Amino acid sequence: MNPLALMVFLISLAIGATTTMLSHHWLLAWIGLEINTLALLPIMMKTPHPRAIEAATKYFLTQATASALMLFSCLINALQTGEWNINNPHNLMTTPLSLAIMMKLGLAPLHFWLPEVLQGTPLSTGLILSTWQKIPPMILLLQISPNINLSLTIIMGLTSILIGGWGGIGQTQLRKIMAFSSIGHLGWIILILKLNPQLSLFSFILYIIMTTAMFLSLIMLSTTKMSQISISWTKNPAMMTTTMLILLSLAGLPPLTGFQPKLLIILELIKQNMIISATLTMLTSLLALFFYLRLTYIVTLTLSPSTHNSTTTWRTSMKPQLPSAITSIMALTLLPLTPAILLT
Repeated sequence: MNPLALMVFLISLAIGATTTMLSHHWLLAWIGLEINTLALLPIMMKTPHPRAIEAATKYFLTQATASALMLFSCLINALQTGEWNINNPHNLMTTPLSLAIMMKLGLAPLHFWLPEVLQGTPLSTGLILSTWQKIPPMILLLQISPNINLSLTIIMGLTSILIGGWGGIGQTQLRKIMAFSSIGHLGWIILILKLNPQLSLFSFILYIIMTTAMFLSLIMLSTTKMSQISISWTKNPAMMTTTMLILLSLAGLPPLTGFQPKLLIILELIKQNMIISATLTMLTSLLALFFYLRLTYIVTLTLSPSTHNSTTTWRTSMKPQLPSAITSIMALTLLPLTPAILLT
């Protein structure tokens, strides 16, 4: 793709997301989301491949459906209340608005587009789709969280955690595994959105850090399948060790960063006397733990017989390593911040 065109599309992505995040007007927020969607489509199709075209078409149709539902709900809300302010939607329109935004996020059971779209795009586009594109809808959900239906968030959260773990078990494509990982993590975040929006925002920030670190590691290793990552140890042992630790962090194992949001969310559920929800959440998260551990085993504890033991640095492509190093450190070492967060 022409670098100038790519720069224009990336600036449009930034403008669209910033417009949505800074707006207090439903129509302006909707326009920002549309700019975001339309700016990402050419980036998804920068490699002229049938899979990329198919992924872009699915993404466009899903986002257009969610946008239509959101605009319809905003119009009815304006008709009922006489204003377009985001912070106090009409009770009748809160649920369809929430469902439209959750469809944009890719929460179960409105998740069917996300694994297919991520599978059809390059890793760099998958990184944008899994992190930057989630920020504007999440900010909107946080803004309407006082009025959101508690039963809806609990059902969507538990379903997303279940499907995020269940869907990832039989996958061999790393992009699909990351898609189901995204669905599962967003389920944890949505679960306590109504109860503690600040904790939801904190968990979302940590999700973005860990997902960015994982995608940057995959980009550095140029791997998209389990069969490729299983023979990457001899290419770059240090990078593979870091990748293994990031996977364990995504799984939520202590003493890594990923344990922090899960611990705080379970504590919040118990504090709200939602013992059954906390138990179901922990049980369903074991499914996700299984496929993370399986991937960790393949990454580090198996060595393909077709590779030799010497480190062949010439096989590793030279790519910018500083962003990957920073995000990897953050994805592994932020657990000691937990006491400070509990005191605030």
